[in-house]
Amino acid sequence: MDFILGIGTLLVVLLAMTLFLKFAPNGKVSLQALSGAACATFLPEAFLKYAIGGVFHIDYFVKIGEIAGSLSGVAVGILTCLKFGVNPVFAVLTGLVLFDFKLLPAFIAAYFVAFGLKQVEKRVPEGLDLIVVILVSPAVAYGIASIVSPSVIAVLKQIGTAVTAVGDNNPYALALVIGAIVPVVGMTPLSSMVFTSLLGLTGIPMAIGAFGCMGSSFVNFVLFRKLKIGNPGKAFAVAIEPLTQIDIIAKYPIQLYGTNAIVGAINGLFITYMGIVVNQPGMATPIAGPIVALGFNEVVPTVITIVVVAVISIILSYIIGTFMSKRNLNFNFKSNKLNNQTN
Repeated sequence: MDFILGIGTLLVVLLAMTLFLKFAPNGKVSLQALSGAACATFLPEAFLKYAIGGVFHIDYFVKIGEIAGSLSGVAVGILTCLKFGVNPVFAVLTGLVLFDFKLLPAFIAAYFVAFGLKQVEKRVPEGLDLIVVILVSPAVAYGIASIVSPSVIAVLKQIGTAVTAVGDNNPYALALVIGAIVPVVGMTPLSSMVFTSLLGLTGIPMAIGAFGCMGSSFVNFVLFRKLKIGNPGKAFAVAIEPLTQIDIIAKYPIQLYGTNAIVGAINGLFITYMGIVVNQPGMATPIAGPIVALGFNEVVPTVITIVVVAVISIILSYIIGTFMSKRNLNFNFKSNKLNNQTN
């Protein structure tokens, strides 16, 4: 039962994010803001607090990392408004009051307030609009965040608990699922960082996400070369950050998503076997994730895991890519509908 509940919650969160991306007004740019805020706060915290401060015991960097990580509410509030095209001053006024809130409650508040700010800019005379924003926007943003925060945090905590329970009872079963899902999510606008941040994944599940995304970089590079997808520059770019080539990735969903899911599941099993942990949510990113893992684990097992995951990813993707190439399975989808979704 715990396994069904845990896996079900993973899929529900993924479905909810997908529906928001597809159908919510400004859903795509909003998720970009959410991803950007996670990157701008969680990554510095992980690098500075754990990878540098934690490994080398430098309190100065630990403090800087903690400060950066505490500003996720402010960051997502400002970035969400900016993605809506709101005046930067208005965006900052809105984001500053979200200091005490976690990423998702602050995002929800900023998302709704941004619609109102656009109407203020449109209907209120210039000069007077600043006064209106000062009087209304911070209060409304803080109020919305205060209302939604308890329930949102409780739900996310429950989801994280359910997923962790699966890992405690069926670690290798969970490894297969997370290993397959997270790298694929990292190749969509949903962003693996946001997905794992919202779930609050830590420990081995987060390590699977981090190293899985690293493995995905090797998989994508090999497949781009074997299937002759784009030029060598595109292959290098997708290895560094898949989202930079999302329009191309969307044209080869079967080849890229399918291969990443298979390789990611196998990598997940090995990472679970090694017992590597990452106790910082949101570290499902190709470069930062494995580096941050050094702050939570012994160096030798972590380096072994990095090397083995890279080797597994390269070998399996080469075999699968060769098979696809020989079977002429390097076709792509170029429908107008797909192009509209990815542009």
